[in-house]
Amino acid sequence: MDPHISHFTKKRVLITGGLGFIGSHLARKLAMLGADVTLVDSLIPEYGGHLFNIQDFREQVAINISDVRDPYSLRHLIQGQDFVFNLAGQTSHLDSMTDPLTDLRINAEAQLSILEVCRAVNPQVRLVFASTRQLYGRPQYLPVDEKHPIEPIDINGIHKLAGEFYHTLYSRVYGMRATVLRLTNTYGPGMRVKDARQTFLGIWVRQLIEGSPIKVYGDGRQIRDFNYVADVVDAFLAVSQLEETVGEVYNLGGKERVTLIDLADLMIKLNGSGQRQLITFPPERKAIDIGDYYSDFQKISRAIDWQPRVSLEEGLSLTLQYFRSNGRHYWEN
Repeated sequence: MDPHISHFTKKRVLITGGLGFIGSHLARKLAMLGADVTLVDSLIPEYGGHLFNIQDFREQVAINISDVRDPYSLRHLIQGQDFVFNLAGQTSHLDSMTDPLTDLRINAEAQLSILEVCRAVNPQVRLVFASTRQLYGRPQYLPVDEKHPIEPIDINGIHKLAGEFYHTLYSRVYGMRATVLRLTNTYGPGMRVKDARQTFLGIWVRQLIEGSPIKVYGDGRQIRDFNYVADVVDAFLAVSQLEETVGEVYNLGGKERVTLIDLADLMIKLNGSGQRQLITFPPERKAIDIGDYYSDFQKISRAIDWQPRVSLEEGLSLTLQYFRSNGRHYWEN
């Protein structure tokens, strides 16, 4: 029996960004566990929401097409919920630099608005907020733990940090029951592959399947870690069940650390064909590149016994298989 089942059966759950990559996987798992799930998504094309992400369980969830920047719709949606998994956000680091005010309104102002609505109409709701490793900036040491200095190198990191701090402040001052997860390179079926707005790995998948060279910036020796989406979903569900995690911030991270060249070679091997190409960093990307990064996730492992279970090879195989079958839904729409 799934260890989460008794906790979520017949519970009311709201997922912001629920038609996006991680939100839809979380929704699928919660629907399987018998939760009453509502998905909120703006379906703005640049932000990753996609109806095909839920095509296999569409009848098991409610969908509300609205924007987290609208406090009036949020007030109605948040009332009566047992859980809010807050995944809505603008994820493109490059877009945050070219359109910083939109990033501010989605990743900071809207997050404050969500918390204010919760405080007004549902102060006991259990909240989990999706943050990012980007707020650490360029690592001063590796692996990066939660005590690492916070020095964002792009607008997105600054605004995600603000959203994160709102959640922890409201826990500390108002008694709100919020937990923050700092995600790193989440990948899997349904991730954005139309462009590199969510993760470079998505556009690599598309390039590989379409027969184009995988384009690797710089010398390709940058080190990264990765989390398969099922492991990330397990972390969201697990932290939401324990009161000891309220007010806490946790890194997620992968057990396997790999250079981008080795990652590209592994993907080519798993695909059975393909090639990679080293290209010069565009100046606008080089300015916000973080270099080597991998996480220390011992804190969450101690708190909830979380460990990534899906190997990089297994996760990439599942991802490539999914997009070979369904890719046209993602890069044609």
